[in-house]
Amino acid sequence: MKIHIITIFPESFESYFSTSIIWNAIEKKLFEVEFHKLCDYSVRKTKRVDDKSFGMHGQILSPEPLSLAINDIFSKVWKKLKVIYLCPNWELLTQEKSEQYFETLQDDFIIICGHYEWIDQRIIDLYVDYQISIWDYVISSWELAAMVFIDNFARQIPNVLGNKDSLDEDSFSLKLSRQKEYPQYTKPRIFEWKEVPEVLVSWNHKEIEKWKLSHLH
Repeated sequence: MKIHIITIFPESFESYFSTSIIWNAIEKKLFEVEFHKLCDYSVRKTKRVDDKSFGMHGQILSPEPLSLAINDIFSKVWKKLKVIYLCPNWELLTQEKSEQYFETLQDDFIIICGHYEWIDQRIIDLYVDYQISIWDYVISSWELAAMVFIDNFARQIPNVLGNKDSLDEDSFSLKLSRQKEYPQYTKPRIFEWKEVPEVLVSWNHKEIEKWKLSHLH
């Protein structure tokens, strides 16, 4: 699986994609990421890819470079791919929705990282299959939203997480009835006069499971 990312600032992903779980998954070739710098598709000598919005305030990404970038990816892979646009006004990303996206997006797909205020609506009308929001607020750089989406998405790829049970017992998982998971503890058993619940060190797996389910939020 390859994720194609259309962005003005591909360098903003470097530190995040070179660390921790995502880096290990890429190194193991469990999925790939390919960046497409939007400025390379500019139709202007200045390499600008934005312009003032008609009748509105602020700048938005122009349709020509986005269309060129999307069609260039289509031509390189010899087919049309699903296109995701990360934006502040559409369907909120939840764990349940993410699992649905994972079932649907088993092939390569494209992520458009917006910037400034928005992108031209005609790109959404012509190309975009999913508009996804990470929450009800606006951020300047949707590269941040892309990292959030990819991190959550990649965790569902087999062998990305070291322990296969981790995903099942994550907060908002189906096993936990979409609730927040239980409190967790590690050594030392006593810290600042607070002690680890006795049941968790009892090795009684049946009682531990009962304790966990009774402490969901």
